[in-house]
Amino acid sequence: MKHNKSLEDYLECILLLSRESEFVHRVEIARKIGVSQPAVQKAVKILQTLGHVECDGLHIYLTKSGEKYAEDIYERHCIIGRFLKMHGVNEIDADADACELEHVISQSTFEMMKKYVDKN
Repeated sequence: MKHNKSLEDYLECILLLSRESEFVHRVEIARKIGVSQPAVQKAVKILQTLGHVECDGLHIYLTKSGEKYAEDIYERHCIIGRFLKMHGVNEIDADADACELEHVISQSTFEMMKKYVDKN
C-alpha cells in the first residue's frame, strides 16, 4: 500500500487496541483517534478492500497482511520516538513527532535510526 497517513494511523490503532482486548470496536477506534464513527466506518471499508482488516459486523480484526503492516508502522513509531528522546526531545513532543515522521521518512533514514537506537 502506498503510504497513507490516515489509513496507517487506523491500522496502528487497531493493532494497539487488539493488544488490549480480544475484540476491537469502531467506537473504540473513534475515541482513540479522535474522529467520528462514520469516519472509522469509511476507513474500515477501505482497509477491508485492501485486505488489511476483516469485520464480522461488530468486531474488527487485522488480517495477516494488515497485522504485518501495522506492526511495521508501530515499530517505526517506537524507534523514531526513542531516537528523538535519545537526542533530548521531551517525551510528549517525541511521540507526536514520531507519529508524523513514521509516515514520511525513507527506509534508509529509518534503518539509520534503528541501528543507532539498537546500539545505544
